Order: sequence, then C-alpha cells, then structure tokens
Amino acid sequence: MDKIIQDIWIISQSGTVVFKRVFNQGVSDDLFVGFLNALNVVADMLSNGNVAKFELNSIKYITLKNNNFLFIGDSAKKVKEKRVQEELKKIAKKFFDKYSVEWLKNDWNGEIEIFSDFEKEILNHV
Repeated sequence: MDKIIQDIWIISQSGTVVFKRVFNQGVSDDLFVGFLNALNVVADMLSNGNVAKFELNSIKYITLKNNNFLFIGDSAKKVKEKRVQEELKKIAKKFFDKYSVEWLKNDWNGEIEIFSDFEKEILNHV
C-alpha cells in the first residue's frame, strides 16, 4: 500500500522547522517555510484561519495547525484530502503524546535536535 503522505514538515509558531522528513528536496527549507508562513499570515488576516490546502504541479500540500505548530504533509493529487488530513491529525497526536504541550510551552529551550528521533514514531504514516 502506498503511503498517503510523502513528505512532512512540522513548524513551530516562530517559523522554525522542528522536524522534517523530505524525500525529494526541490527547494530550500528556508524558502519553502517562508512561503508557508507568508501564506498563513495572509490567511489569518483575511479569514481568521490558516491555509488548509494548496497545489503545485502534481503535488497537493495539506496543512494542520495544532497547538501553535503547523503540520504540513504532501501527497499525490489523486489522494483524497480527507485521508491526508486524518494522517496529519494522527501524526500531530503522536507528536504531542511524545512532546507534551505543557513541556513545549514551558520547558522547551528551542533546540530542534530533540525532535530528530520523531521519525520512528511515524514510520507507518509517512
């Protein structure tokens, strides 16, 4: 069975990529994250929400905002958006089960190396 989500990024409220698993690096992380942050700022200004989906070429990007973190997954256009959203919700739950919201808010010092082993938690999702 093919994976629903191909690549994933988890971005903190400050715009820092705390975790990523990318197979095909097509654009620099800084440029991609800057683009996503700009989209979300515009979406917040216009609708008090965040960008939920956008498409580029043959890839669909789905976003999920949860506890001040942005979870972004990409998939083939043929994959239903709802399936990608469900997988992102599962990934977000695993993230916050491993790194509690309270710890992230009160004790996390901003170091991203601590998240490097998160890939083991989501092997079945991406």
